[in-house]
Amino acid sequence: MLQFSNNFALISAIMLFCLLVCCESMPTADKVKTVPADNYLDFKTSGPFQAAGIQMIDLEEGYQVWTKRFGNNPDIKVLLLHGGPALTHEYMECFESYFPKAGIEFYHYDQLGSYYSDQPDDNDLWTLERFVDEVEQVRIGLGLDKSNFYILGSSWGGILGLEYALKYQENLKGLIISNMTADFDKYEAYNAKLRKTMRPGLIDSFEYYESREDFHNPVYADLVFEKFYTKHICRFPTIEWPEPILRSFKHINQYVYEYIQGPSEFVPGGLLKGWSVWDRLGEIKTPTLMVGAKYDSMNPKEMEEMSKLVKNGSYLYCANGSHLAMWDEQEYYMNGVIDFINKVNN
Repeated sequence: MLQFSNNFALISAIMLFCLLVCCESMPTADKVKTVPADNYLDFKTSGPFQAAGIQMIDLEEGYQVWTKRFGNNPDIKVLLLHGGPALTHEYMECFESYFPKAGIEFYHYDQLGSYYSDQPDDNDLWTLERFVDEVEQVRIGLGLDKSNFYILGSSWGGILGLEYALKYQENLKGLIISNMTADFDKYEAYNAKLRKTMRPGLIDSFEYYESREDFHNPVYADLVFEKFYTKHICRFPTIEWPEPILRSFKHINQYVYEYIQGPSEFVPGGLLKGWSVWDRLGEIKTPTLMVGAKYDSMNPKEMEEMSKLVKNGSYLYCANGSHLAMWDEQEYYMNGVIDFINKVNN
């Protein structure tokens, strides 16, 4: 017992000595140096609180749209325009794995009617001209300008990107059109061509439901997904589709999609029926990258031709990709896009 007491006293003395030495060596509050935050990871927003780079943009129509900033680069600011129409930014979350490493500031953005933005019930809002002007309002709201502003439009977002450039290209530094032709009739014709390659019995099944306008029938929807989407939209088996894509599909505004695009991938129509800016591509002087893919639901040869029709065009061909080549030929796609942005910036 005595031995224990002596040992305990010795241990206590050593601990007290170490504590005093450690406290002496620790800097006091006035000695602590503030380590500067990595400027790229500065997500600060104005206002009474911080919201991880999220900013709601007020539109002149009285609604709000959702944006989120990643990064901080005064020379490169990329606005991502999602497809659908009326999908969400979520399927474009893959850019978060690549753009930050390249030092590229970028913005997710849900267009009006999409899941994270306001979803008004007003058909007068679903016009191409209004969506283009919405992009301009978002640009102004985010403080982007000719010295740094890039658009990357995917699918329907590519339509917005082309139309925006034709109206507002004086505000653009660079333009990327990802997997979108400049003519809706050409898209419809190419879809019909791809469909003819399918087995006759499957085509008969499609026609059975389409003749009855039963586009929401689960059997029809599953057939389109299994037999077309996994070959031409994203070339992964159904059970392996990336979660952000599935989440984006889950959040689609089906009414707005059908109003603008039509009831089915095989029955395109709606507002976009007859849309074309093919003959106006020569008006686009902004440095532009067209992205095409071998297995896309858009004809990649058309995107190659588009790259030659604009004044300052480049072409990125994804030999193993489809409509969402940003996923199924990811490394090549991302490297090509980043290389284009860096070349324009330099």
